[in-house]
Amino acid sequence: MNEEHLREILRLFKEGKISEAEIVKEFKDLPYKDIGFAKLDLHRSLRRGMEEVIFCKGKSKEQVRKIARALKGGKGDIVFTHVDEDLFRVIAEELPDIRYHDAARMAVLERVKKPKRKGISVVTAGTSDIGIAEEAAVVAEVLGNYVERIYDVGVAGIHRIFPYLDLLRSSNVLIVVAGMEGALPSVIAGLVSAPVIAVPTSVGYGANFGGLSALLTMLNTCVPGIAVVNIDNGFGAGVLAHMINRLAYRNPDTT
Repeated sequence: MNEEHLREILRLFKEGKISEAEIVKEFKDLPYKDIGFAKLDLHRSLRRGMEEVIFCKGKSKEQVRKIARALKGGKGDIVFTHVDEDLFRVIAEELPDIRYHDAARMAVLERVKKPKRKGISVVTAGTSDIGIAEEAAVVAEVLGNYVERIYDVGVAGIHRIFPYLDLLRSSNVLIVVAGMEGALPSVIAGLVSAPVIAVPTSVGYGANFGGLSALLTMLNTCVPGIAVVNIDNGFGAGVLAHMINRLAYRNPDTT
């Protein structure tokens, strides 16, 4: 249930094209649908502007299958994260039109048509960070954004970022993804006026401590205007970038 769908229901009722009973049928699963092991938040879009996203890690194949089946009859987009190819096949049995994004490890069924806003750029320090970056990029695209991608431009060869400065400086928000020591967000933030969302990844050798070193570097940056999400949290970065970009379009004089 999203705002557009709600408005359409009310319009049809006002015009006498649907009955009270049909409206009750549409709303019967609000505020959530209880399927025993999970309670699906079916009107999250009305509160947050986006549907609930299903995090699959830790769920059994049968649980994911039942969630996919329960979401089948809705109107909103359906997104599953942390999906491998075997699990995708299970989801596709219930949702044949769903699409798999292998680099992002996401399964996405876009059912809501929306205009794409420019303004988001996703940057990685290394090729090994692309999976997390793709999770951020795909989420932002599903939410209604056009995303520019700039990959493998880390500080070991910082000259690689220079050809992209005009693009970076024209962005409303940047997602910068880095492992190892995690220095790239600070470098880029010092060159642009837009907010930077820093994403530490678990890419690195032993003293990287599974992304902790990159996380601490990003949290201790001396450059203002950087927000840091959790280690490997491309999803969170993509959602935050969407929210910032959406506000930029609502308030164009501030960008």
